[in-house]
Amino acid sequence: MTQKPSVALIGAGAMGGALLKGWLAAGTIDAARSAVFDPNIKDEMARLCADNSVAVNDGGPFDAMVVAVKPQIACEALPQYAALARDAIVISVMAGKSVESIGKMLNGAPRVSRVMPNLPAAIGRGASGLYAPDTIDAAGRAMIETLMRAAGETVWVRTEQEIDFVTAVSGSGPAYYFLLTEALTEAGASLGLEKETAAALARATLAGAGAMMDADPRSPAEMRKAVTSPGGTTQAALNVFDGDDAALRKLVDKAAKAAADRAGELTE
Repeated sequence: MTQKPSVALIGAGAMGGALLKGWLAAGTIDAARSAVFDPNIKDEMARLCADNSVAVNDGGPFDAMVVAVKPQIACEALPQYAALARDAIVISVMAGKSVESIGKMLNGAPRVSRVMPNLPAAIGRGASGLYAPDTIDAAGRAMIETLMRAAGETVWVRTEQEIDFVTAVSGSGPAYYFLLTEALTEAGASLGLEKETAAALARATLAGAGAMMDADPRSPAEMRKAVTSPGGTTQAALNVFDGDDAALRKLVDKAAKAAADRAGELTE
């Protein structure tokens, strides 16, 4: 596809709104041929659409239809957009809804893909797993990738089941880092730091380490080794986290498997 795609965004909530802002800021979509469909569109989103010549609850046909409604209302909301989906590539960012079930809700839409973004996608720093069946060709896959890059990093998975694995690693992953920040804050306070001081240090450390991994070409293992002096303070802590019994790695593996299993149970 040589021209910018036209997009029908179904649902302009937190995720849908973030995607729209990213597309418009980067000039990814043909705004004049695109539209947002949301019966309860917020004033901020309505103004954004008006300022960028994006239609609201009207228009078509479209190259892509991005489904960003809450999963619990999908059965009620999606059938009314079946006509739009007939000739478009459908990109669902909903959790827990399979390609098959989405296709049925859209009256047999032939080209349905799934994307699993995560919370930082709302600020353009997310990680999204992408899956497309054989009904979507290389040009369609390229369009999906282009649209989702507005939310951050993208990776393709080979099967739809692997979307559950993406959920376990990156979909649920931000909560794991938030929990580590909480735990480190509590540990600092138990050592004697003021709670606010410990919280500021823990939060800045997590954010800084993430930024460093983003900017530094070395692997996380190489960076870990670079800051771990033999017999030093970091080594003492890492021995507790991940010593000879690899306690942390085993715990993370167990947690990721639990998340993946639950994702599979919830998908319909």
